[in-house]
Amino acid sequence: MSANSESIKQMLASEDLGERLRAVNQIRELEDRKIAFELVQTAMNDRNARVRYSAVSQIDTLGTEDLQLSLELLRDRLHNDPEPDVQAAAADCLGALKLTEAFEDLQQLYHNTPEWLVKFSIVATLGELGDPRSFDLLTEALNSDNDLVQTAAISSLGELGESRAVELLVPYATNPDWQIRYRVVQAMNNLGGDRARATLETLAKDEVEAVATEAQSYLS
Repeated sequence: MSANSESIKQMLASEDLGERLRAVNQIRELEDRKIAFELVQTAMNDRNARVRYSAVSQIDTLGTEDLQLSLELLRDRLHNDPEPDVQAAAADCLGALKLTEAFEDLQQLYHNTPEWLVKFSIVATLGELGDPRSFDLLTEALNSDNDLVQTAAISSLGELGESRAVELLVPYATNPDWQIRYRVVQAMNNLGGDRARATLETLAKDEVEAVATEAQSYLS
């Protein structure tokens, strides 16, 4: 049975959690993006975090219907949702939609949240956001005591594309965690320059095949 906006609206108002979860998933099947965007806004305020998470996660594609409204909706979930998963999803969507107006919101939350998942999503989305103001925050995240946050910072510095990141990342080329070295390879390829190439040449001889192969693919 194909998705129907009226039936979805009724399901979103149901007391049954399973019905509301099915409804928010069916929003993805609607051909009319304007209606889908309207319905997903209702689901973003659901009392259940799973429903809100599923709804917020759709804004990365539906948000282009109204970028200003999307900014307001995502800011609200970023700051006011009690569930870290939902806050993290809001951060992801801000990056996907390249809403640079939210940079200060992301920066503020990074410094105030105790949740590593939220910090990770903020750092990961900054690379996609592409705002040069992110450089200092990403530099700070490089020193995180959480390996995943640190790895995300390396990737985002590569995406940001500022050549001054090269010297910051060189020390991580010898990190004992091969996954960090792997991210350094990808970042150096994006950053370019003689120092980055020299680092890639070193990593092309890495003891971990995945790291060496990735570096060699960029050098060839």
